[in-house]
Amino acid sequence: MSTTRPLNIGLMVPINNTTMEGEMLGWLPPGSTCVTLRIPRGKGLLTEETLPAYKDAAIALAKEFNHHQLDVIAYGCTAAGFILGPQGDSEIAQRLADTTGKPVVTTARSMVLALQAIGAGNIALLTPYQDDVNVRLRAFLQSGDIAVSHFDSFYAADVVALGQITEDQVAARAQSLCTNDVDALFIACSQLPTLNVVTPLAATWGKPVLSSIQVTAQYAMQAVA
Repeated sequence: MSTTRPLNIGLMVPINNTTMEGEMLGWLPPGSTCVTLRIPRGKGLLTEETLPAYKDAAIALAKEFNHHQLDVIAYGCTAAGFILGPQGDSEIAQRLADTTGKPVVTTARSMVLALQAIGAGNIALLTPYQDDVNVRLRAFLQSGDIAVSHFDSFYAADVVALGQITEDQVAARAQSLCTNDVDALFIACSQLPTLNVVTPLAATWGKPVLSSIQVTAQYAMQAVA
């Protein structure tokens, strides 16, 4: 069950993310608001080595949410969630909840829950990531008994390249993954624009198409229902 009332949401994203805030508001009930905190990071993509400092910065920054009247916190750092793994992702969600006193949803966990909810045990997957994160993303899905049968990636070299991926490019790559032998398509990463891609593609294909931002909004609404 999801709420239909407007939400005041606290959103955490990497400092380079230019997509998630606007698209979250597109998926949330009309009148919703978003307070966004941007976690500092370098131009390189997140790695296991750089993640501890990034995680600590996120926890420290989250204290700023306490100056706002919020309903729920969304941790939209997708790659970070995959690198942390299911246990680490749950841990940072709990630390954020302890810091803010609010329910917390993470994009990584929302992905698994949303696919499980529609019975999608065999999916096609589109990402922008390099191989190291793609391997961890597959493992995160496997923890929820979700297999990846078809896969494609933009293999963005850094956050600059990631930010240059367009909605039309996402739609074209996603279309190529819409095969009959999978249950659903998932478009991973909260930087990729998908608000105007997901619904038309699902209608044309006849199977579910989900995205990181969409499922985060979905579980944010459920968290306060």
